[in-house]
Amino acid sequence: MPTFISHPTRIESAGNKPKIIEEYIGRVNTSTVGASVARMRSPEGWEEPAQTPEFDEYTIVLQGTLHVQHKSGEMDVTAGQAVIVNRGEWIRYSTPFAGGAEYVAVCLPAFSPDSVHREDQ
Repeated sequence: MPTFISHPTRIESAGNKPKIIEEYIGRVNTSTVGASVARMRSPEGWEEPAQTPEFDEYTIVLQGTLHVQHKSGEMDVTAGQAVIVNRGEWIRYSTPFAGGAEYVAVCLPAFSPDSVHREDQ
């Protein structure tokens, strides 16, 4: 039988400014460990510590621009574009541009604070 999810759970975010994370599928909202799906809304000027996660992350930007720093450089991912970050890659996300960004992130296996391995701020 399909599992109906009536609403997401808000998760506390890391970073210098409040970012809205709404987990639809994952460890917190559905006790799902195999994958997580969350909608993110990051304000202009938000940035989080660099991380080296133990999960693959697939991100689709719905509005605005997500800035992605990685070991080989950096890129801007804009509305209608996506980025894949493989587990074990060093990565740092931010939304430095006007309007911030809204995006959906899918993590395999599901995101957890213990598996993201954020650097100290």
